[in-house]
Amino acid sequence: MFALKPITHDSLATALAKAERYRLLNEPGEAESICRDILEIEPGNQQALISLILAMTDQISHDPHAFGRAISTIEGLESAYDRFYYGGIAWERRAKARRHGGGHGADRYIYEWLVKALQLFGEAERIRVPGNDDAVLRWNACVRFLASHPELSSRDEGVPEPILSE
Repeated sequence: MFALKPITHDSLATALAKAERYRLLNEPGEAESICRDILEIEPGNQQALISLILAMTDQISHDPHAFGRAISTIEGLESAYDRFYYGGIAWERRAKARRHGGGHGADRYIYEWLVKALQLFGEAERIRVPGNDDAVLRWNACVRFLASHPELSSRDEGVPEPILSE
């Protein structure tokens, strides 16, 4: 078996740029590998953790474990804002990947997952720094997605209330 080789501290900035480039080229597995190399020599590197989370969420549609890995990685983010914001992104991407994948009963899960994303974006918005509207932009994207897919609903909608008197 071959052994992994460590990268040097001097290459961190270049490696982070390469990870972003691979994500833009729709090669999230390559980006994930680079982020893991960075984190081997600098475990608390927040930029690498964020890139890693985004690379993992890019893979949700074809890797059943990607969402769980992303959620676990989010715990390593130092900023509460980042934990809320990137948590929201993970739930949003999970919902949208499921929407494209379909399946029996998917609509209700998708709705619940988008509501979870909205809750997290709302928390991020509440503690954001002035001028940072990223959470608002993601919130609006989720709301527009729900508006364009009226078939998505909560588990309670459309379920008749039981008759309590007789």
